[in-house]
Amino acid sequence: MNLSQMLLPEFDHEMNTTLKILNELSTDFFDFQPHQKSMTTQQLANHIAEIPTWVNGILDYSELDFESRPYKPLEFKTKKEVIAFFNKNVINAKKSLAIATNENMLSDWSLKKGNHVFFTLPKTAVIRSMVLSHIIHHRAQLGVYLRINDAKVPASYGDSADTKNEFS
Repeated sequence: MNLSQMLLPEFDHEMNTTLKILNELSTDFFDFQPHQKSMTTQQLANHIAEIPTWVNGILDYSELDFESRPYKPLEFKTKKEVIAFFNKNVINAKKSLAIATNENMLSDWSLKKGNHVFFTLPKTAVIRSMVLSHIIHHRAQLGVYLRINDAKVPASYGDSADTKNEFS
C-alpha cells in the first residue's frame, strides 16, 4: 500500500464529517460574524469548500508562492453552491490522491511569499496539516457558529448535544 492509499480513509472520514456540518448551514445566518476579526459564516463556509482543491495544488506543484499567486477568497451566496463546490473538490482530490505515487508524496513542497519560505515539508505532511488539520480547525469554528445560531451541530468524533447516542 502506498502513502496516498493510507491517507484516503482519513481523507474520506474528514470530508464526510465536514459535509455533515455544511449540510446544517442556513443562509439565514450567512452574515453572522461572532467577532469583528472573525470570518462571516458565508466566508468560513466558502473557505472550507475550497480546502480540498489544495490537494491537487500540493500534488501537482512543488510550491505555492503567494507573491506570484495571491489568495482570492471565493464568494458563494447559497448553501447549495457551497456544498456543490465542496463535493466536486472532494471528488477531484480523491482522484488525485488515488493515483499519487510514493515518490510524489515524499517530495518536498514549500509555502512561501517571494523569498520568504514559511515552511518546506514532504507533500504527505502538507496534505495532513494544510488540508486535513486545516479543514478540521475551520469545521470546528463553523460548529460554534451553528451552535450560536441555534442550528443543529452534527457529531464529529463522538456524540454532540444534538446527536445523543449516535455513537453509542
